[in-house]
Amino acid sequence: MSTLTQVIRPEIAGLVSYHVPDASGFLKLDAMENPYTLPETLQQELAQHLSKVAMNRYPVPSYTHLKQLIATRFGVPAGYDIVLGNGSDELISMMSVACARPGAKVLAPVPGFVMYALSAKLAGMEFVGVPLLADFTLDLPAMLAAIEEHRPAITYLAYPNNPTGNLYDTDAMLQILRTIGDSGIVVVDEAYQPFAQASLMSRLPEFGQLVVMRTVSKLGLAGIRLGYMTGSHALMQEFEKVRPPYNINVLSQAAAEFMLQHVDVLEQQAAMLREQRTWLSHQLDGLPGVHVYPSAANFLLIRVANAEQVFAKLVEQKILVKNVGKMHKLLENCLRITVSTPEENALFLAAFAASLSSP
Repeated sequence: MSTLTQVIRPEIAGLVSYHVPDASGFLKLDAMENPYTLPETLQQELAQHLSKVAMNRYPVPSYTHLKQLIATRFGVPAGYDIVLGNGSDELISMMSVACARPGAKVLAPVPGFVMYALSAKLAGMEFVGVPLLADFTLDLPAMLAAIEEHRPAITYLAYPNNPTGNLYDTDAMLQILRTIGDSGIVVVDEAYQPFAQASLMSRLPEFGQLVVMRTVSKLGLAGIRLGYMTGSHALMQEFEKVRPPYNINVLSQAAAEFMLQHVDVLEQQAAMLREQRTWLSHQLDGLPGVHVYPSAANFLLIRVANAEQVFAKLVEQKILVKNVGKMHKLLENCLRITVSTPEENALFLAAFAASLSSP
């Protein structure tokens, strides 16, 4: 018997590591990144700011100033604690670790963000996926039945959802919150909030089991890997116990503190992407055989016959989108396209139209 089989948990040995394709030389429309860089003057100011960071010192572990800026800029209710993570992925992992009692389960609609299931498995928890309806809306009766049967420790509701892009019905989400009550926590994942302009942040005082989780990645700071969550003081205290010490490095901290004082620049970019989302959706919807789903995020989900072939033809033209067709049966023949600049959107559209018409 090898060392691996004796030491590594079998459920880990059976997993495949998260794969990110090499996008060198490609028009990259697969990762929901903000395509805009900062204005040159702001880049210079940021460089000066980062040059003064004491990289020989650990971060101050409380991150008090950064948390205050986040609360002020993003509307966290007064008196609510914030827990920081190295992206949303780390926050999801922290919650899984904190809630992984024997027999504990994680529940979420599917298809959804893959890290909900993966982090549950890594923590030794069972993941329960409840299929969405064919139009990607919540199957509320199925969700309520699954909650009743499984009594999940954590329920995730992405608002809007990835990879479908839609906002779930607010009344349905509130009903889920009321049904779960004190038996578990409900995490509303608002990673794409800058493009949805909808939020449950203001409902935090009503629900002690509600956690709102966000990231600055989609807003235009994907490279600094900063996520945050907020909720009741009691919950955040427990999650803080499993947060790795100094998990936000000094460069990410300094960059975030600087940019949160210039967040209007990022919000202007988000507004341009919302406009481009409308334009690109309209253009794609006008192509024969293409179905475009409503999106409140910075990407569009489309369904097209022979999506595998279309995807391969786009790759030949050095354009990378996300082929999600194998993620779930509801996503058969679906592609996910990040909304980009007018120039990049036009390049994609021409290549996509050609891929549809070519044999």
